[in-house]
Amino acid sequence: MRWPADPRARFALGVVACLFGFGLTLAAIDWLAPSPKGPSSSSYATSPAGLAAYASVLERAGHPVRRVRTPIAERRPSLGETLIVLEPDAMQEDEARAIGDWVRDGGSLVAGGGDPSWLQAVLPDAPEWWPGGPLRRETLVPVAETAGVRTVLGANGGGWREVGGSLPVIGPADGPLLVVTNSGRGSVALLADASPLQNRRLAYADGAALGVALAGGDRRPVAFLETVHGYGSARGFGGLPGGVKWVIIGLALTALVAMWSVGRRLGPPEDSDIAPSPPRVEYVDALATALVRSKPDQEADS
Repeated sequence: MRWPADPRARFALGVVACLFGFGLTLAAIDWLAPSPKGPSSSSYATSPAGLAAYASVLERAGHPVRRVRTPIAERRPSLGETLIVLEPDAMQEDEARAIGDWVRDGGSLVAGGGDPSWLQAVLPDAPEWWPGGPLRRETLVPVAETAGVRTVLGANGGGWREVGGSLPVIGPADGPLLVVTNSGRGSVALLADASPLQNRRLAYADGAALGVALAGGDRRPVAFLETVHGYGSARGFGGLPGGVKWVIIGLALTALVAMWSVGRRLGPPEDSDIAPSPPRVEYVDALATALVRSKPDQEADS
């Protein structure tokens, strides 16, 4: 392969090669030693606040697990599934209404954490969330949602107030961590703090037992709603991971810079009215000839 003579072209090609090699290196490091990542309370996330470990525990306990990347307003889950919606990053009004309709038709919902205002579409008398409460919680009532659970340990705190018709099942009684209630023909379990189910706390106290109990008995299928964490059904370029997108964009910009640097400017590169300097070899030959011709005159003058 022959490199271009123009130094700007060689520099541009070198930059492109370095960026391409850098992208391949990052991809190899991420493949060989992936770092924890992902949004909070997403079943895809391996970060401390993710739910990837919880999803694995459910699968080992015999619960079929799937990730929902299509809005509930477009495709409802089966009534035989438990839908988990914890700490949503964004919840559209029509999506909240669709979840509420599904629950009232007989669905089972585990929700909470983050901004609970969307729960008003599911429960007209939804409890109010408050940031207080201890990190260590004890079971108050032995129900199906607390089977095998005596103590759970959170990381953030938080509890429910004005619980209305909801039943506090994990304390304290004046600001419970977990309440359960019915809506229509369906059931709702509201968790004020999602951290007992997250990767960082699942192995502490009875966190794993709580997660299995909330999923429901008889190896009930579980669906994690991931659209609220930014995971949609995008395809093509939109479906690529964010890191890959940035590498592609960087390579494209570099290629544009390279094409610009080697391209000719519009119009002549130099003013045609000014005669260019002669080549160096011809200039040296002409200078030598002039010196030779002037040498006799110098001897005659001497």
